[in-house]
Amino acid sequence: MTSTQTMQRPPAEVRYADELARLREADSAPKPPGWALSLDAARKFVVGDEKRGITKKFVGDPSLVDRALVTLATSRGLMLVGEPGTAKSLLSELIAAAVCGESTLTIQGGAATTEDQIKYSWNYALLVAEGPSPRSLVPAPMLRGMAEGKIVRFEEITRCPLEVQDCMLSMLSDRVMAIGELNGPDGMVFARDGFNVIATANTRDRGVNEMSAALKRRFNFETVFPIADFHTELALVEQEAAKLLERSGVELAPKRDVLEVLVKTFRDLREGNDRPPPS
Repeated sequence: MTSTQTMQRPPAEVRYADELARLREADSAPKPPGWALSLDAARKFVVGDEKRGITKKFVGDPSLVDRALVTLATSRGLMLVGEPGTAKSLLSELIAAAVCGESTLTIQGGAATTEDQIKYSWNYALLVAEGPSPRSLVPAPMLRGMAEGKIVRFEEITRCPLEVQDCMLSMLSDRVMAIGELNGPDGMVFARDGFNVIATANTRDRGVNEMSAALKRRFNFETVFPIADFHTELALVEQEAAKLLERSGVELAPKRDVLEVLVKTFRDLREGNDRPPPS
């Protein structure tokens, strides 16, 4: 595996391994079945806790995090929708890291996404030599998530064709995946405690591939709104820009006046305020 020092962007469970370990050690509250942390500890990991030295990682409505965690604890799929750049993917990554300690079981939605990339595929050399068998099966994120009791993240689900999206119906309702090529017990994979799905959808892409009503019923929808306060967003951008420059070896602090212009421009574009100011 690539060492942490050479990773361009380590996953949340690697970046915040110390915080997760401290939360697990001090966590005495009841945990939902299959979870690594209790609801309270998972919330603290995302929204921060100064007393325990847990940094704030998501700048948004804490009640959104509460609702998201309760949704997952009750075995409902979670759908995060919102404008581009509202940290939907970051929130799903943080929640997955808190709930199961792994955020890398990810499906990236797109026009070329196939059912094989969601469920499973085959090692064709072994398939030809031995026929269908557990040894020739290559699990995709959904199969791994169900078998190991982990959170699966489905990014930009509405960019996938409708028939590809709907392959998840039985997995989200009956919590079982049928592998038609295998016989006996190997042909059915039942979800273990802890399995669930966090999907994201960009509201700008909503018309690309609308979700079926059946699939929508399997999810609780939560809207992630842009940061309301200009100065909060500016501070966040300044902090992240400084981190990127430091990692790149650039000994130059980001200029605040330039960042102000950039943040203001993107806020105006988001809000549709594209008219020039009066002269």
